[in-house]
Amino acid sequence: MAAKNTSVVLGERYDKFIAQLLEDGRYASASEVLREGLRLVEEREQKFKALRKAAENGDIDAKAFIDELR
Repeated sequence: MAAKNTSVVLGERYDKFIAQLLEDGRYASASEVLREGLRLVEEREQKFKALRKAAENGDIDAKAFIDELR
């Protein structure tokens, strides 16, 4: 699939954060930063989906799960 050029408004806070990441050499472009962020969101959503499914199936111990979060 070809890359699509998309415009987003991030606000001053995230503009500065991205600029700092670029200045530090952590990423080569703002696009790389945003793709990494989206990968992390996607990963988290997959984990939530798996947890919801496990909870619906009764495959997790809710008390143990809550205790682990603390």
